[in-house]
Amino acid sequence: MHTDTETHDLRHHGDAEVRDEKLTDLAVNVRADTPPDWLRERIARSLTGLAAYPDGRAARAAVAARHGLPADRVLLTAGAAEAFVLLARALPARRPVVVHPQFTEPEAALRDAGHEVRRVLLREEDGFRLDPAAVPEDADLVVVGNPTNPTSVLHPASVLARLARPGRTLVVDEAFMDAVPGEREALAGRTDVPGLVVLRSLTKTWGLAGLRIGYVLADRDTVAALERAQPLWPVSTPALAAAEACVSPAALAEAEEAAHRIAADRAHLLAGLAEFEEVRAVSAAQGPFVLVRIAGAAAVRDRLRSLGFAARRGDTFPGLGPDWLRLAVRDRVTTNRFLQALDQALVMAGSAAKGH
Repeated sequence: MHTDTETHDLRHHGDAEVRDEKLTDLAVNVRADTPPDWLRERIARSLTGLAAYPDGRAARAAVAARHGLPADRVLLTAGAAEAFVLLARALPARRPVVVHPQFTEPEAALRDAGHEVRRVLLREEDGFRLDPAAVPEDADLVVVGNPTNPTSVLHPASVLARLARPGRTLVVDEAFMDAVPGEREALAGRTDVPGLVVLRSLTKTWGLAGLRIGYVLADRDTVAALERAQPLWPVSTPALAAAEACVSPAALAEAEEAAHRIAADRAHLLAGLAEFEEVRAVSAAQGPFVLVRIAGAAAVRDRLRSLGFAARRGDTFPGLGPDWLRLAVRDRVTTNRFLQALDQALVMAGSAAKGH
């Protein structure tokens, strides 16, 4: 692990891989076939109230109850991405550190707010696992994902908690934690970790990327500071309805069932990838996506596109290079079709390389 300041395209995200083309999407980490009918209906019913300004009290209370927290420790946001902007603008960080490879928006938001950001890069040879000692002691803001996008590594909660110390804000992005069976290693709801800020997204599991809904869990002073940085009525009435619905006991049970299904589908994908000598996957994957290394990945990705599949390029993530791709976990039928396409793409890319 080491620090690095190399520049990457921090604003590139998986949705850019699938725009304007009819491709099977393995680039975006939103659960397929969502939102479910009951959630669409719940959102649709909220549309009759659009003449009134949004009132987030019920949704905020529901999220708080879901995590066993008082409502003043919860802030609803227009997706987790808004939360990163609020943190960058509202917190007086002087020595922020972002642990990479991870979702690039936290660093982009910090840089846009005028911060000089240091990076701690986790290494492939360490399985992209975090050693808390690698984080500079003087860091007063540390951002880390769990499970981390794009590596899909799930860091032990005890390891992350070791990053906390007085005078430091520890931001843990748990956008994909509800895709982990039992949400093991979650820090959401913990009040014994000083300076802890947990971010959650409801867009991934429930297919609400177009609606924009997420939330922050933190101490009261931090929530109040972030709320002051928000515009008025930042979360729409339909998004508030979705938030309240997605933290209900029935929804949590459905998400847990989906998490177990994703785990089985991920195991099937990893087993299929293991059949290819050219492919090396991060086998510790615990999220709804898998990171793979393939020599000449850019050419393979282009071949996959020609065969109807979109994969997420990995070279825009600090700490990764051009030989990395991220693959969303899909159902077994889709995965089997993808593995057949990957076989063809590897043959095509290999033939093209020999031709040169």
